[in-house]
Amino acid sequence: MDIRKPFVSLLRGIISQFRHLLLNLMPSLLAIFGFFLLCGIVVHARGQNALEFYSIIFSSGFSSVDEFGYVLFNATPLVFTGLAVAIGYKSGLFNIGCEGQLYVAAFATAWIGMHLNLPALLLVPLCIAAAMVAGAVWGAVPGYLKARYGAHEVINTIMMNFIAFALMNYLVTSIYQEPGQMIPQTRQIYETARIPRLASFVPDLPDNHPLNLPDSNPLNVSFLIACGCVVLCYIFLMHTRWGYELRLVGNARDVASYGGINPRVVTVWVMALSGAVAGLAGVAEVMGYRYRYFDSFSPNWGFTGIAVALLGRNNPFGILAGAVLFGLLNKVALDIDILLGIPRGLFFAGQGLLIVWLVCVEGISRKKNDS
Repeated sequence: MDIRKPFVSLLRGIISQFRHLLLNLMPSLLAIFGFFLLCGIVVHARGQNALEFYSIIFSSGFSSVDEFGYVLFNATPLVFTGLAVAIGYKSGLFNIGCEGQLYVAAFATAWIGMHLNLPALLLVPLCIAAAMVAGAVWGAVPGYLKARYGAHEVINTIMMNFIAFALMNYLVTSIYQEPGQMIPQTRQIYETARIPRLASFVPDLPDNHPLNLPDSNPLNVSFLIACGCVVLCYIFLMHTRWGYELRLVGNARDVASYGGINPRVVTVWVMALSGAVAGLAGVAEVMGYRYRYFDSFSPNWGFTGIAVALLGRNNPFGILAGAVLFGLLNKVALDIDILLGIPRGLFFAGQGLLIVWLVCVEGISRKKNDS
């Protein structure tokens, strides 16, 4: 018996999977390449050095651990919202309500964190659970309306966003605003409700050392939670019965019904699960960064999560990579504005073209699959 055969078979399987993943991500990679190429052309057309622009991109994100920490900090909420969009998309649902869900979740987290003075061992999980429950409830409402009355989830989730924005604004400005403050924010949560920054776990190095992660860097434990969610979502979607039901409803609803799966029930719990994952972005904001609820804190994380999911082809690990890319772009936008005088709006317009391209690619891909 040739003992090399199992290893050769395993190696061929790994190569096959890698090739399949590369082919699946190829449109996204081409879109990224085209985006940066277009940026270079625009910079050159403005009479500036395109090579300097590219060097700023590299130095802005990768010149030190401190710089890369800011990239990962920007990427953290996008991981949660990207995963939330992907979970719904896999079942044939389009969750546009991640923005409202993370607002409601952030407020629920802050409310628990500033009213319950408990040990950290109890309060931290309780705050996280509050965020997930609040996001799940806000996501389950359009899911129920879709399952019970056939109301389209896109319209419902958009309307739920407006309700969330208005309701949270009312609560923070009229009831829970910090006394003596004009800023629309609540008072701080208890220290036992806060999650630590990653800088507290690494050894101190000289300030000018490239591997130094200073205490001022906002990267916190919520990024590790996001990475854990990526792994759990992949296992859930690909290796559990519920994930199989979810994907089957998304790909062949009639077949799922014939096989004994109730698509209406799946619709409700999928939207609830999507909202719960989106709600974790509120945990990153309240427990890991501001330590309070700040009105209108999100720079459209919920909507950017749609682009992240498309860029990652709705694969959890692809979403992680896409979130890091958008985290880098958000940081670069500020740096090139300061160093090169290129307006941030012009850079964000390029990101919009990238998103349009990704949406077109996704539509072409779905047409091919349907045919």
